Amino acid sequence: MIGADAMIQCLEAEGVEVVFGYPGVAICPFYNSILNSGIRTILIRTEQNAAHAASGMARMTGRPGVCAVTSGPGATNVITGIATAFADSIPLVCITGQVISELLGSDVFQEADITGAVESFVKYSYLVKNVEDIPRIFKEAFHIANTGRKGPVLIDVPIDIQNAALSKFVYPEEVNLRTYKPTVKGHAVQIRKVIRELEKAKRPIICAGGGVLLSNAEQDLRKFVEKHRIPVVSTMMGIGVMPSRHPLYYGMVGNNGRAYANRAMNESDLLIMVGARVADRAVSQPGLITRDKVLVHIDVDPAEIGKNAGPTIPLVGDAGNIIRDFIEEDFECEHEDWLRLLDEYRVSMGIKRNPNPAYVDPAAFITELSEKMEDDSIYVADVGQNQIWSCTYHIVKNGKFFTTGGMGTMGYSIPAAMGAKLAAPDRQVVAVCGDGSFQMSMMELATMRQHNIPVKIIVLKNNYLGMVREYQHYTYKDHYSVVDLSGSPDLEMIAAAYGMGFYRLENMERASEAIDTFLSSAGSMLMECVIDPMDLVK
Repeated sequence: MIGADAMIQCLEAEGVEVVFGYPGVAICPFYNSILNSGIRTILIRTEQNAAHAASGMARMTGRPGVCAVTSGPGATNVITGIATAFADSIPLVCITGQVISELLGSDVFQEADITGAVESFVKYSYLVKNVEDIPRIFKEAFHIANTGRKGPVLIDVPIDIQNAALSKFVYPEEVNLRTYKPTVKGHAVQIRKVIRELEKAKRPIICAGGGVLLSNAEQDLRKFVEKHRIPVVSTMMGIGVMPSRHPLYYGMVGNNGRAYANRAMNESDLLIMVGARVADRAVSQPGLITRDKVLVHIDVDPAEIGKNAGPTIPLVGDAGNIIRDFIEEDFECEHEDWLRLLDEYRVSMGIKRNPNPAYVDPAAFITELSEKMEDDSIYVADVGQNQIWSCTYHIVKNGKFFTTGGMGTMGYSIPAAMGAKLAAPDRQVVAVCGDGSFQMSMMELATMRQHNIPVKIIVLKNNYLGMVREYQHYTYKDHYSVVDLSGSPDLEMIAAAYGMGFYRLENMERASEAIDTFLSSAGSMLMECVIDPMDLVK
């Protein structure tokens, strides 16, 4: 057995079924050995998207997604995908090939110090120097990626190590890292403090983040808040912790969130933030969430607690474990007046739009699309105006909503949707992007075609980089710079080139019929929705 064979056996031991990647000489031993396994390989068309696709799969399965690319430009290209996963706390194991060990540091062809380059964007990285270390390193990498605050781990393997012979292959049964022991169980004293505050609170609210979803705790959260009638808001990454039309859910907070959700959080007397960073996009003024209220911050990463706002009660641990501990507590709380007030806010502070009837109204379109999508469907939003419209108007029922909220990486939706579809082939998967973000990953239509991954794609087309244009509208009084997408391809011809169905929708008159056709079509389909170039997310 050589190192490359050992790498494959490690992946098999971890239950890996799919590897996304792009080969090159430095990773060829790995890709040669994988032919002798049952692991499916997906040739992605650019390395960044290998990480995005692995991310989509990880978010569906709850296990680390895996990608493997070659050295030099292959490794540097994947960095953006790694950084995206890191910002969103998505577990990945990223394998990179590397030049011959003895040539490291001599600037040979396609050498890049990838472990150094990704230092800011990984939980940990390994440069394999001894072939005998491969089983231990892979076991540790999967453990680190999917425990504590989840995230990407990189393994850089020189080609000579991949080709070196192992004396014996033994995959470790457990991991014992002296310096890595994340706290996942909440402290009983702190939990009791939170319960006492809930008993006293007249205006409590829970702000749920992506950590609730990553710990697979959304059902536990719903059980807890329904039992005690506690209202819930979410961050962008927390969308889906509650069904969108649940009476106790008041929408997304933040700069682009619901006005009544932000008001509810600001006016609360007890704010419980669980699995959420106090980051600028969700909380633009951290002082407001500590003023005249008790702030409880629950997070598995102790570095996040107190980083941007000082909590009254810090509580370190896994969101799922802590919420289940809350459920076991026997207590009473009453705040019906608060719920009635929030319901009034929901009505009086709703968004008032005045769409141009000559175009597709993205708000109405996304709402109707959501109504018609299957109950357990997966909606993947890209970045830009399309993301904000999706966050605001998509209706999560019992499915999932994916986007990238931490890094905000354009081009995310199509490869992430591919990963989600491969993980759940029987579920409906729709990617929604703008014409700018579509052109950042449209090369993956070839991947979809080659590997028969029937993702449905909607492009909200306005011929602008819409979010930047909107910023320039407000900040520079319509003095637009480098946001015009003139020269973009004919999407109908693009669809035809890749053997996909196509539908162009120019206004809302036939929207219902178009959505029915789009969702019921067999295989992949591309829908172009022409929207007003001057439309705003607010």
